[in-house]
Amino acid sequence: MDRDELALHASSFGTAAVAYAAHRPDYAQAAVRWALATAPGPRVLDLGAGTGKLTVTLVALGAEVIAVEPDVAMLTELRRSLPPVRALPGRAEAIPLPDASVDAVLAGNAMHWFDMAVAGPEIARVLAPGGVLAGLWNLMDDQVEWVAGLARVSGSAAVGPRDTPVGWRAETADLHLPKSGAARFGSPEQADFPHGQRRTADSLVATLATRAGVLVMPEQEQRATLGRIRAFLASTPETARGEFTLPMLTGVLRVRRL
Repeated sequence: MDRDELALHASSFGTAAVAYAAHRPDYAQAAVRWALATAPGPRVLDLGAGTGKLTVTLVALGAEVIAVEPDVAMLTELRRSLPPVRALPGRAEAIPLPDASVDAVLAGNAMHWFDMAVAGPEIARVLAPGGVLAGLWNLMDDQVEWVAGLARVSGSAAVGPRDTPVGWRAETADLHLPKSGAARFGSPEQADFPHGQRRTADSLVATLATRAGVLVMPEQEQRATLGRIRAFLASTPETARGEFTLPMLTGVLRVRRL
């Protein structure tokens, strides 16, 4: 994906902020605990916070959270649903916080949108010594047969390689983190944790409709993609009637600021 296409995908979520807030999953608490396990204190920056899906879990775990999000519509939803949380406009490449002001920086389904050549030094700047940077991704567990089938019929725009455990491990293994100067980070660690989301066929289609690859599709292609997904779910015993659990994992990439 070239820079212009990446920017188009990254900026698409605001058009679906209300649906994103309604349908995207939260994050496994065990994953968030692991992400924070080595942090030197409770001050956490939720970077690229979106509508607050990760923020909710951080608050529930007792963290002192500041949320930063570049999209006005997404930030509005976050402020509406979590009024006590300090929520600021800003980007990973220009974080509106002082030096060494947080103990951890977490990014939920967001780090792949960052320009790490610029964001890495910025994240290191706001982290206290020994602070933690962690990216979290919600992944569909394609070891489950019907989930693998859903990935096949959806196409990569709706369920891409990063959305499955094997693809996530490969992509994050190649994530370029700054290795010198003030932005130095230690060796990355990966782990994943069981998770799930209660869905119906309609609400799962609505969830997949908030993926960037779907949001930027021409209308006719979008209708065809979502129609194909809806037909698959209607024909699959596990998803054809009523509520079901979408089997998921929350994957975590964790590094420590040296």
